[in-house]
Amino acid sequence: MKIDYRGITLSNGLRVLVHTDPNTALVAFNLLYKVGAKDEDPQKTGFAHLFEHLMFSGSKHVKDYDEALDEVGGTSNAFTNNDFTDFYISLPKEVVETAFFVESDRMQNLTLSQKKLDVQKGVVIEEFKERCLNQPYGDTDMLLRPLSYRTHPYAWSTIGKEIAHIEAVTLQDVKNFYNTFYMPDNAILSVSGPVEPEEMFALAEKWFGNIARGGRTQRPLPAEPVQREARRQTVERKVPSNAFYRTYHMGPRMSHDFYVFDLLSDLLSNGDSSRFYTRLVKDRKLFSSLNAYVSGDMEPGLFLISGIMEDGVDFGTAEQAVEEELARLGEETVSEKELQKVKNKLETSLLFSNMKGLDKAMNLGYFEMMKSADVLSHEVEAYGAVTVDDIRRAARETFVPANSNTLYYKAIK
Repeated sequence: MKIDYRGITLSNGLRVLVHTDPNTALVAFNLLYKVGAKDEDPQKTGFAHLFEHLMFSGSKHVKDYDEALDEVGGTSNAFTNNDFTDFYISLPKEVVETAFFVESDRMQNLTLSQKKLDVQKGVVIEEFKERCLNQPYGDTDMLLRPLSYRTHPYAWSTIGKEIAHIEAVTLQDVKNFYNTFYMPDNAILSVSGPVEPEEMFALAEKWFGNIARGGRTQRPLPAEPVQREARRQTVERKVPSNAFYRTYHMGPRMSHDFYVFDLLSDLLSNGDSSRFYTRLVKDRKLFSSLNAYVSGDMEPGLFLISGIMEDGVDFGTAEQAVEEELARLGEETVSEKELQKVKNKLETSLLFSNMKGLDKAMNLGYFEMMKSADVLSHEVEAYGAVTVDDIRRAARETFVPANSNTLYYKAIK
């Protein structure tokens, strides 16, 4: 699954990647900024996400960002996570220069005012309430992160620790944030579609080349100490059923162990033949749903387990059953057939994840940020290299009490 591309770096530090895809009429334009929630002040969280909203408030030459793209048949959106912020556009090839124009204008000429800030703070606060406070199980991420991390800034959610942090943001705060992070040398531009690399490089130079580099100094993030004892928390909420959550610390996205744990999570919960489903959902009827997954963070992340429990099942029984399944992975050797089955599923998923032009543009930028866009073409091989011994070793070393964080989420009847 090779994704061919060409790349250059402008004199101001902007990295530009281009993938030529003649099988589509649309161009995917993706601009990734290397700033996420992990770059925030612990006393001013939710900043990166709030600023994502502010980036749509208009710039010097583009008063209405969405309208400018609508007029040429384009669409756009964005998202923020703990590691980066991503802005993406799809539009016809004939008007691709519009994407360069609007994105370069808000990189250097974003219009920031108290009125616009107040509006977006209100929008984000309502989103915080809707997603985290007024939705069943909506605050689980806000509970699990500080339970799992005591030092590293992954300890808070992208939306922030609390509404008060968003309310306290000042206009000077956002101006400082903009001037620190939204600079060409802190960004990666990737383009995919029926385009020629040289033409895209020329447009990048035309629209971004005169923007001064920011000279951002990468601050070293505090490493999370090795966890030495199990942590537990119990909360009560008005939700339909009790829920069980568990996290374990694991390696970063670019480590071999990421691929091991990603496959391990599929062994446990991907499909009707997975271990969690067949044994704890279908046969023993302890959970109505039970999932295992990896956080996929750039830096050392988490292996997570989340389950909605059946009525009448106590937490002790549910927890013991999950631990037995995890222990089995460390004590017994998974068969080559079972491991190959999840590898085949994952390979299919990877192929589909790079079918669309926008997916390819996003993925090129994402892997370039982490290490190199070349890695994208070798993901299948990385998963293929995982052995049954890797699975057993990872489970035995990681799924231990001292490395666990457990959340009992009790339903108030």
